[in-house]
Amino acid sequence: MRSTFLPFSRPSISEADIAAVAEVLRSGWITTGPKTAAFEDAFKDYVGCARAIALSSATAGMHLVLKAMGIGPGDEVITPAMTWVSTVNLIVLAGAVPVFVDIHRDTLMLLPDAVENALSPRTRLIIPVHFAGASADMTELGRISQQSGVPLVEDAAHALGTRHKGGHVGREGTAIFSFHPIKNITTGEGGMFTTDAPDMAEHINRLKFHGLGVDAYDRETRGRVPQAEVWEPGYKYNMTDIAAALGLGQLARVDEFNRKREALAMRYRERLSEVDEIYPLSIPSDTTQHAWHLFVVRLDTDRAGLGRDEFMAGLKERNIGTGLHFRAVHLQKYYRESMGMKPGMLPNTDWNSDRICSLPLFPDMNFADVDDVVEAIKDILSR
Repeated sequence: MRSTFLPFSRPSISEADIAAVAEVLRSGWITTGPKTAAFEDAFKDYVGCARAIALSSATAGMHLVLKAMGIGPGDEVITPAMTWVSTVNLIVLAGAVPVFVDIHRDTLMLLPDAVENALSPRTRLIIPVHFAGASADMTELGRISQQSGVPLVEDAAHALGTRHKGGHVGREGTAIFSFHPIKNITTGEGGMFTTDAPDMAEHINRLKFHGLGVDAYDRETRGRVPQAEVWEPGYKYNMTDIAAALGLGQLARVDEFNRKREALAMRYRERLSEVDEIYPLSIPSDTTQHAWHLFVVRLDTDRAGLGRDEFMAGLKERNIGTGLHFRAVHLQKYYRESMGMKPGMLPNTDWNSDRICSLPLFPDMNFADVDDVVEAIKDILSR
């Protein structure tokens, strides 16, 4: 057994990252300023998108886009239940109705046919989730969106560096990225809204900072325009220069990080082929570059003779941390009680929700760490 604890995730912070943040702290300009503007430009160049707007979190981005689209009471939003709760919570808080559709059993991505069948005259938005570093089927989902007239907003929290049929996720359309500490790069907390729609970009830019008619930081005057007026009530979701300085250094190394993640993931796949009770996710054929944000497996609970939670506890006893991505939203207390959701309504989602587990994966790991995890799994299952 390992003598030290292997966490499920750990951010890769360099001395240069730390120095960059310290430089901002000494500069006297620590909130939204030149570093945030530079981070937005660098992100735009990396993804290839038309506009990139830095925010305090990806959740903030989802809140703002729902507000900008005027989604509210009587509206429906199609989304998977195999996702983090923030998106669904925001739909409900807007007064709209989340319409859950099932996922592919082995990729955990929205099933296009299920999305098409869930469309109604009240559908205002479709939110596909790019899962674990792979891409959703944006070809089919894009077709559905175009034919129905219902827009797409991509949840790209897991997808920095992911490519779909050669194109970077977020290059076209509208997407929201996350920089939470477990993500492929981090700004501590933070997110990025990307879009190729100029009107949407201006609206999000305004809403993110109190509804003012100018940005929180004017790139020409290097400050805030004193004549700025409120065009509409807005929020306080701007990113700080402290966060952006960290993000700039992280973004410069994201391809290096992702290569390390991929090598570790391939080691996992090789070693776990020896374990019949463990099912890794399948990689969609149109994902031409996997970002390997997570290494997700499912436990064959019948064959193993133990439940997923017991399995995770066994790994913890052996100094191995794990994650759970995700316990399905429709089976959480509030959604069961308020919406009458029950097990069996989304068969593939339910099956995965009971068996899913994320194994340790971060760039500072090595193959010996992966081998420790696999040996711990074998030990648990042998007992």
